[in-house]
Amino acid sequence: MSSLNHLVLGSTFVLSLLFGAVMHRTQFCAMGSVADIVNFGDWTRMRMWALAIATALLGTTWLAASGEIDLSASIYTVPSLTWLSALVGGVLFGVGMVLASGCGSKTLVRLGSGSLKALVVFTMLAVGAYATLRGITALPRVYLLDRVALQFAGHQDLPSLLARHSAWSARAWLLLLGNAGGLALAAWALARREGRDARLLLGGLGIGALVVGLWWVSAHLGFVAEDPQTLQATYIGSSGNHAESFTFVSPLAATLNWLLLYSDSSNVLSIGIVSVFGVIAGSALHALATRRFRWEGLSGLEDTANHIVGGLLMGIGGVTAMGCTVGQGITGVSTLSPTSWLALGSIIAGGVIGVKFQAWRLERQA
Repeated sequence: MSSLNHLVLGSTFVLSLLFGAVMHRTQFCAMGSVADIVNFGDWTRMRMWALAIATALLGTTWLAASGEIDLSASIYTVPSLTWLSALVGGVLFGVGMVLASGCGSKTLVRLGSGSLKALVVFTMLAVGAYATLRGITALPRVYLLDRVALQFAGHQDLPSLLARHSAWSARAWLLLLGNAGGLALAAWALARREGRDARLLLGGLGIGALVVGLWWVSAHLGFVAEDPQTLQATYIGSSGNHAESFTFVSPLAATLNWLLLYSDSSNVLSIGIVSVFGVIAGSALHALATRRFRWEGLSGLEDTANHIVGGLLMGIGGVTAMGCTVGQGITGVSTLSPTSWLALGSIIAGGVIGVKFQAWRLERQA
């Protein structure tokens, strides 16, 4: 079991290292894609994001359909569809990522390439996330938002929902919806000439494939049908004993907790924590190799306030929505979970609100 744990965490670090390098190389940025559309009408980076979703959706579909992984063991397919939490949390996260100059994954990439602004955002995001998991902001999440939900008799992913009301099996619906959705998104992403640019292809295909890779590491390589100690099914390296892939909200809180309580023997590394370190390292290595490493500091009081508030909003909103632009926007939607699609839409809506708010502030100051 110890050797398997090292293999799972080592594989996670390698995939995360590549994740950070690809993001830095291609300037993959969900916040940037929304800002490009609102400010310039440029859909290029949104096509990169769509291609990443398409790649993750196709790859995850085939892993699940072939029996390599069990998506019912993920947090995204639980029977409770917390639609209000997804909507409210997503909007908060979207506004926050604009104020903080990037989402959770982009924060790690910027931190690796020398941004002290990103260090502030990292800390505030982690604090906001931890407070919403276990602290003061967990109260409205648990007792107000999460209670407004649709409860199903089984898993809430679309294939399972449709299989309960049709003659088709969940696997048949999975293949139909996963392949159709993935191919449609890929076709849209590649339809325009700019969508076939080498940088866009690397970002979209690379990020999507790495999400699929971590699904396999967590849910196949790290799956033990019967733990010798507990005699229960176990996902090695998972902090919550479930199948998982990349997400960058709760893992930042777990990373801060691990650093603060390092000497506590019960405080161990997990897939989420290792992925945080891996993305930072991957970005740093690529930045140094390409001579793009630059120290960057906060420019003043307003800039500091924006990044503090933005980080807190992302931490609170990300936990409430159960993910970020990667956690829900790529990993979650690859499971065909309605909650993830709602969260993705609300994150984009929040991003639009944030960009328009910033434009309004600039006009007022002019």
